[in-house]
Amino acid sequence: MGQAEWVTIPISAAADDDPIFFTDHEWRTVEAATARIIPTDHHPGAREAKVVRFIDRMLAGTDYVFASADGSGFLRMTGRDDAAWAERIAHRGRLYRDGVAELDRLARQEGERDFADLDDDAQDRVLEQLSGEPKPQPYEVPGDATGTGGAPAGNQPVNEDFLEFFPLLVLNTRQGFYADPVYGGNLDRIGWGVIGFDGPPSLRSTTDGSYTTVQYMIPEATWPYERHPAVLRYR
Repeated sequence: MGQAEWVTIPISAAADDDPIFFTDHEWRTVEAATARIIPTDHHPGAREAKVVRFIDRMLAGTDYVFASADGSGFLRMTGRDDAAWAERIAHRGRLYRDGVAELDRLARQEGERDFADLDDDAQDRVLEQLSGEPKPQPYEVPGDATGTGGAPAGNQPVNEDFLEFFPLLVLNTRQGFYADPVYGGNLDRIGWGVIGFDGPPSLRSTTDGSYTTVQYMIPEATWPYERHPAVLRYR
């Protein structure tokens, strides 16, 4: 049976802030970690966008995997689809549970407190230990927006099933910040506002033809193929 025939469950991932998968402590810990990955500065960050709610719903089983096309609920999976997704989600859930425990272990070495109770600088040091990498420096996109300078935007597919906890947390934080609000994050379209994207007024508008992104396109832009020879193309 194809997705078009799946039953829609009239549930909302953004109906409230109560955790479904996380314990209260895990919620606070993951919320604090996401708030260091996309911090609050002159723009709102992951905390304000409710990224932790997005992650909690993502880990809460198969109910919140596929939003219905009109945004009225989520599609109910059955059979092999449900079993396969349940296994994948359970694996990610174990990574998060173990990851929270590791954050607290490192935090107690750093400041004799749980991760969520450390100050921002101490939390950053813990995340550096966990990742094995220094904290990233502020980044500016090189070149201009005409497509003639800098690195062109592109799709960067990542298979979440093979990620360890920290890279999974970073990826899910980005997803929760920029995904459609129907999935529980991007509260009040905060993530879209930060990058100057108006976003569709509803999920339905992305499928019924009433929403378009033409205003963001640059007709005269060209792809610098000579600088990216690995890109497949037809001419």
